[in-house]
Amino acid sequence: MKSIKWQAYSSLAWTEPIICPPEKCREEVEHYSRLLEKHAAIPLQALLHPGCGAGLYDHTFKQHYRVTGIDISKGMLKIAAGLNPEVRYFCSDMRTFKSPELYDAVIIPDSIGYMLKLTDLQQAIKIGYNHLKPGGVFLIVAHVREEFTENNFVYTGAKDGISITIFENNTILDPERNKYEAVFTYLIRRAGKIQIAHDRHLIGLFPRQTWLDELDKTGMQVIQERADDLYVQNVMEEGDYSMTIFIGKKSGEL
Repeated sequence: MKSIKWQAYSSLAWTEPIICPPEKCREEVEHYSRLLEKHAAIPLQALLHPGCGAGLYDHTFKQHYRVTGIDISKGMLKIAAGLNPEVRYFCSDMRTFKSPELYDAVIIPDSIGYMLKLTDLQQAIKIGYNHLKPGGVFLIVAHVREEFTENNFVYTGAKDGISITIFENNTILDPERNKYEAVFTYLIRRAGKIQIAHDRHLIGLFPRQTWLDELDKTGMQVIQERADDLYVQNVMEEGDYSMTIFIGKKSGEL
């Protein structure tokens, strides 16, 4: 497994629950849970969460399901395990994770954006599908290329005498619109001192039809939902931040 090159998921991972406490994303996670329950053909008990990060979503998911989280960042998983000792966590890549266990639901909220190439996306979808029980549901939250726009964001949080402000700039890098660059600037204040850090992430952009084609190849029935208000409160000035929820229903029943 490659080492983590992003500070956000290594040396700055500790900032995540300060910027976004679990309670802050509870409404969003409950919405995902309602969609899972609505579209599953089997009772939902076991949930697989690839790209779980610091376990902020799992803090709510665990109230409904038996959660297994996977992430490539040991720094994030350390925070997640402390926040959710009931949850099983594995350090693994969503493109290569293997387990003999099957799950009633698999969910990847927006971390699938780190799939830069079509082969990466195909592998992540295949792994999720292969770990899903018949009658289960696969939920992905993603950008679609046609709707993505450049934006600036600001996030703030404070705890135990530490205040953090993060500025995020999203810029489309190439005429083909295959990816965008997300640059983060951290302003961390504590004990009268300020720390400034920068982090650069590349995020993949795929056309809507590519998402539909790749999910359709698995044989799942695919449904789309809008998710345009997830981060609107953090957008600076005027801007849109369109996202789509893709819901795949695996045929059959156990």
